[in-house]
Amino acid sequence: MYRFLLTPRWWGINVFVALAIPFCIFMGSWQLGKFEDRVDTHREAGRKTADASAVKAVPVDTLLPVDKETSGRAATATGRYGEQFTVPGRELDGERGSYVLTLLKTDGGRSLPVVRGWLADGERAPAAPSGEVTVTGALQASETVGTDGVHTAGGLPPGRLGMISAASLVNLVPDDVYDAWITLTSADPGLKPVPAAAPEGSGLDLKAFQNLGYTGEWFVFAGFVLFMWFRLLRRDAEAARDRELGLEPA
Repeated sequence: MYRFLLTPRWWGINVFVALAIPFCIFMGSWQLGKFEDRVDTHREAGRKTADASAVKAVPVDTLLPVDKETSGRAATATGRYGEQFTVPGRELDGERGSYVLTLLKTDGGRSLPVVRGWLADGERAPAAPSGEVTVTGALQASETVGTDGVHTAGGLPPGRLGMISAASLVNLVPDDVYDAWITLTSADPGLKPVPAAAPEGSGLDLKAFQNLGYTGEWFVFAGFVLFMWFRLLRRDAEAARDRELGLEPA
């Protein structure tokens, strides 16, 4: 009854199934591996950020340019505070407020954006300390997306920034600005400390869950191929049986 499996048509079907199922399993496993890699990267970034305060701070210039290895590292710089800005639309502990960002003009002449802390909406930002200061905080890469979720370097009232980056400050201050910023380990009086954020690309973002979704899709494809093979087999087997019983013309 199953002699039809030796026909050229079924040889083609069997070869296709024999190749398609392992391919789907391989692609599903590969996508699952990509998701697990992102999870591991996210955990490692969180661990590094949590341990940043326990690592001895080094001069900020030695950690540039900022990458996944140096993001969150304890950095230090010396200079005098200058112009101050607020970065609205930032949440901390479930409350909405602003970062207080003050430019630190270093001995080298460049200005380093320093997030001195966070304050709730409606509160007045305290003035920065005068004279020469040495600051210590977690190093962060320049932001590429503003608080409104889009790329922006302007459109806000004077004294406010949409995102923390050299691009958003280039037309606001005369000095050369670091393409990085630090958030103080201990906030200045009247402000709450801002925890360091994990570097971009290390979180469980949409791409990570896309990998997980693709994993399921590939395994579903493998199951569908097997299901269709059994369905065709059953149909042809029933047709062959009917022919043997004389219920269907040969």
